[in-house]
Amino acid sequence: MNPPSDRLEYLATDTPCFNYCLWPYEPRLPVAGKFAGVNLLYQSFAAAGIDPRAYDLVNRIRAGIGPFRTVFGIKWVAGRLSWEFYFYDYARREREVSISRVLDVIRPLAPCGIRVNENLPYFMFSLDIDDALVTGARDLDVIHMYVGNPGSTVSSGIAYAVKAAATTLENFYFFFDAQTQLADARDKIACSARLDATQFDVDRILHPEFRACRTICVANKQAADTVYFSEVDVDQLLAFLRLLDYPASTIRFVENNRGMLDHLRYDVGLDYVAENSENGPEIRMVKGGFYGVF
Repeated sequence: MNPPSDRLEYLATDTPCFNYCLWPYEPRLPVAGKFAGVNLLYQSFAAAGIDPRAYDLVNRIRAGIGPFRTVFGIKWVAGRLSWEFYFYDYARREREVSISRVLDVIRPLAPCGIRVNENLPYFMFSLDIDDALVTGARDLDVIHMYVGNPGSTVSSGIAYAVKAAATTLENFYFFFDAQTQLADARDKIACSARLDATQFDVDRILHPEFRACRTICVANKQAADTVYFSEVDVDQLLAFLRLLDYPASTIRFVENNRGMLDHLRYDVGLDYVAENSENGPEIRMVKGGFYGVF
């Protein structure tokens, strides 16, 4: 299913391009007249049949904090689409894009009763988006807050789940240059309490077809480990969508509009677990996510 034609957005000559960390990049091709990345988000809304108020949420956020300041993640787990919106401000305590500001912007559509200490040195936060949220069936009940990891020898972050009752640890993230630190990324993947790297080839996780990218991020989460590949091209995005078995309509949309999407760089991530089978240890992909900016 395609997004409504009146929802499709196009880029101008001077439109900036950002990856999922809101780091700028040079587009692969001239951008004028090509699809904006948000069209992928709109296609996923159409594929999932989400309430139209999801579009209103996007518009409200852009009006409240400005365009190209929000990263969207399109998640695919257990045959279901969901979304996460990410907000960055690397000024930390001197930030302009704060949790409080975004909560005020979205409150008419997504009320939230969480009080946040804005003195905390977070540089990023994210919100889970689904049909229940935009229709008012649930309030926003968790904010994912990311802080730095001083002392780490690579770019690193720590995520916490902030709820009304408590703040709990969620995930650790470590970023590696894909061209100069590939061995370090491999070692990080292998250093896990969840899998025995002597029993399988790490390339089953560190997929060679995605390594032509800018950074590789390895995350340790509560229920799985994750690897992210940043700034892949549209053909690598298609390979990722097929690998994770995303909805057929999403894959067709990218295939049919490849020439309108080949100027952008994309970011993809996959969550995996190790399981025992009759044939020995197996790696199972349990979740996928790909990212863009609006």
